[in-house]
Amino acid sequence: MHYLPIKRALMSVTDKSGLVELAQTLRQGNVELVSTGGTMRQLTQAGIEVLSVSEVTGFPEILGGRVKTLHPRIHAGVLADKDNPEHLQTLEEQGIAPIDLICVNLYDFAGALSRSLSDNELVEEIDIGGPTLLRAGSKNYHSVGVIPSTEHYPRLVQELETQDFRLSLDFRREMAAATFKMISRYDALIARALGNEAEPG
Repeated sequence: MHYLPIKRALMSVTDKSGLVELAQTLRQGNVELVSTGGTMRQLTQAGIEVLSVSEVTGFPEILGGRVKTLHPRIHAGVLADKDNPEHLQTLEEQGIAPIDLICVNLYDFAGALSRSLSDNELVEEIDIGGPTLLRAGSKNYHSVGVIPSTEHYPRLVQELETQDFRLSLDFRREMAAATFKMISRYDALIARALGNEAEPG
């Protein structure tokens, strides 16, 4: 699909700068918002209508927030190929709504490294659900748009406003590539930290 209509977006961000403004833009296009934890609280406090991930999955956030979005009702909506009738039929049979846009940025592991944290505290700063969503959406960029950082918000808004709340295939592919690069750097930083390796010079 060359132009992807954006009807449902999942937003879960650590860096909340620009979040409310982006969400307001999405709602102007009647995009349904799905969110978690602190992201959802900020949106709700700003008077923005948002659906909790728990409402979508029918399952609460558990293990102190370690498990929120890791659920078939989220990931089937992300990984379904919208050009594949069998995928769409499966979603319909299972009562799963597709997700068109993933706006996720990761726990600040680099910032955590700058603090004197114990090993147990440090591992809690390793994001699992975020990279999983970003990787899934990036793999499926033919059917999903992925925004991995606040720096891409202006481009996203421009795409939405100039193309009737649709995202072009070129933009989605570009964001997928940027996402995989970012995740690679994130994973490399964690590997070096756990291996007690110095930053490369």
